[in-house]
Amino acid sequence: MSYSEKEALKQLPETSSWPKFSGTGEYDHMELIDYIDELFIDVPGIPDYWITAGLNTALKGHACIWYTEMKEINGRRNWPWWKSQIIQK
Repeated sequence: MSYSEKEALKQLPETSSWPKFSGTGEYDHMELIDYIDELFIDVPGIPDYWITAGLNTALKGHACIWYTEMKEINGRRNWPWWKSQIIQK
């Protein structure tokens, strides 16, 4: 891990504090998407895979099941790809 990645990790909020998204009932997936987009602005140098790994915690219920299935089918993808998939879903 590079020095800049170590510094970025110190600034990254715990994933437990991220907005949650379950994909059921009245939900707002844009809250999570906007939050993650802001992380890339607020925490320069953050590796994309740290953000996508956080989706395991932020997505709950049906959304987590969908994410797990999509990850098995499509493999590791970057945040822009996941963002577009969440919006399309």
